[in-house]
Amino acid sequence: MRIVNFYTARKLRVGVEDGGDIVDLVAALGGERRLDKKDGAILADTVSLIAAGPYGMRVARRALRESRKTGKGRSAKRGVKLRAPLAPPIILCSGENYWDHREEKPDVEGREPEFFMKAPQGVVGPTDLIRLDRKVTKKLDYETELAIVIGKSGRHIAKKDALRHVFGYVVMNDVTARDRQVRMRPDGTCSYALGPGKNFDTCAPMGPCIVTADEIPNPQKLGLRTTVNGEVRQLNNTRTMIWGVADLVKFFSTFLTLQPGTVISTGTPGGTAWGTDAELGGKFSKRNGVRPLSYLKPGDVVTCEIEHIGMLKNKVVLNR
Repeated sequence: MRIVNFYTARKLRVGVEDGGDIVDLVAALGGERRLDKKDGAILADTVSLIAAGPYGMRVARRALRESRKTGKGRSAKRGVKLRAPLAPPIILCSGENYWDHREEKPDVEGREPEFFMKAPQGVVGPTDLIRLDRKVTKKLDYETELAIVIGKSGRHIAKKDALRHVFGYVVMNDVTARDRQVRMRPDGTCSYALGPGKNFDTCAPMGPCIVTADEIPNPQKLGLRTTVNGEVRQLNNTRTMIWGVADLVKFFSTFLTLQPGTVISTGTPGGTAWGTDAELGGKFSKRNGVRPLSYLKPGDVVTCEIEHIGMLKNKVVLNR
């Protein structure tokens, strides 16, 4: 199932892609007045639907069957502006998770995933604007990432059980202020400030949908691509991750109880603009083979695409 969010009659709705249509799950079941209290609460937002577990998915499938039978709640996909498919309570992020991206950086070491967080208020939709605020950064970078959506709560989750806790997957662009993230020292080494480098308005475009885990049985076989104005910047596959999806679910559950709707972003491969920025210690990775030209600038359109999920297509504008 491919779960989306969109506005109708000024209300944010949970929907499902069905061929060339978007199905409004509430409308498919006859509207708010005909829904019982329990089902209405489940369909109020995506996190509530996820938290309802198997029963929530039965409600969604029932709405989809009703829509196919009666035509209720259906709109042509081309006429619907999608929003981010959920408002996550927290976004946990893994860095340094592809060797070619590690090779773009100043020398780093890490025996476990890099751990940082992004503020949920930075989430925007798959076609929304990315706002470049010159007071925040002059070096705005892109990072296409596979993001995990947790479906079942858990703490200290064993790797063998990790995928059972995954509800689905979504595309995220971990938009980064490189000159806030990286602080170079006179000896050529650097320190990282991941808080300011990763958190600002419009820093987390997400979408276009959540593809449920049953449709992606192996998340380590997904092609990944980034283009800027049609020029390929990143071209890789999730099979080259250092730590896979199951590893990351296990790792983050060591620190926090993972709740339904929690998003874990799995890191980006090489091909970022940082790899050409000697001023910040960037180094071109021969392993990647794609040499980017520059950081993002106003007017650029950055497209982040992951196989079987879809794409984000966001224009960069100057924040005034």
